[in-house]
Amino acid sequence: MARRECLLLLVLSATLFSFGASCSNGECRLLDECSSDSDCVAGLYCFSCPQGFSGSRCVRSTITDQFKLWNNSLPFNKYAFLTTHNAYAIDGEPPHTPVPRVTVTNQEDTVTQQLNNGVRGLMLDTYDFEGDVWLCHSFKGQCYDFTAFEPAIDTLKEIEAFLSANPAEIVTLILEDYVQAPNGLTKVFTDAGLMKYWFPVSNMPKNGQDWPLVSDMVANNQRLLVFTSILSKEQSEGIAYQWNYMVENQCCVHACKWRIN
Repeated sequence: MARRECLLLLVLSATLFSFGASCSNGECRLLDECSSDSDCVAGLYCFSCPQGFSGSRCVRSTITDQFKLWNNSLPFNKYAFLTTHNAYAIDGEPPHTPVPRVTVTNQEDTVTQQLNNGVRGLMLDTYDFEGDVWLCHSFKGQCYDFTAFEPAIDTLKEIEAFLSANPAEIVTLILEDYVQAPNGLTKVFTDAGLMKYWFPVSNMPKNGQDWPLVSDMVANNQRLLVFTSILSKEQSEGIAYQWNYMVENQCCVHACKWRIN
C-alpha cells in the first residue's frame, strides 16, 4: 500500500527473511532486492522504503484474504485488518482549492485502490471547511486552502461504491474529527448513501466483550464501522467514541497499531 507501512516490513525483514544474492527476470521473491517490477514474481512489485530497508525490494501489492484462510464465523475482534494512516492524503491528488497544496502526503493509491488491494480500515481527518465537511491534513484544528484535500463526500462515495460492489466486506473508518457543525458528519454520511451499512453504537460491546460474528454483521448488512475522536458525538450523533471500543499501543516509530477491544 502506498507509503507502505515500513515498520511492518522492517520487522518482517529482521525476523522472517534472510536476503540472498540478487535476482532478476521474475525470480525475486518477497523482500528480495530488485531493480524493476519485472524482477519480482507474480503478485509482487519493486518498491523502495527508506524508513524500512535500503535499496528496493519486492513487496506485495495485495494482502492475503484471511477469510479464505479461515472463514468469517469468528467475532469481528478476532481478526486483524490492514489500515492506512491518512488514507485520503494521496500523492498527486488534484487541488480542489485556488492555491497549491502545501502539506504532507501519506499514500500513493486512491482510496478505491487501497480498498481493492485489501485495506479494510481507513484513517481520515475531518474538518469544517467552506461550509462543508472536508478531508484535510492540517494543524490546530483548522483546515486551510493549502492543507485541504477534498470534500469528504467524494471519499465516502468511493467507500459506498466498494461496499455496494462487495457485499461480504466490512470497512472501518477512524476519524480524527474536527467537525463542529451540528450533525455535520451525519449529513455527509447520509448524503454519501452510507447509512444503510451503518453498524449501530447500541450493538457495540464494551468492557472487552466479543463483537458480533463477522458472518452476522454481513448478513445484517451492518458493514460500516465509524469511530470519532470527539466523545460527545456518541450521544449527539450516534457515532462511536473510539476510546470506548479500541486500544492503541504507545510505542510508535512510523505507524501505531490499533485493535478493537
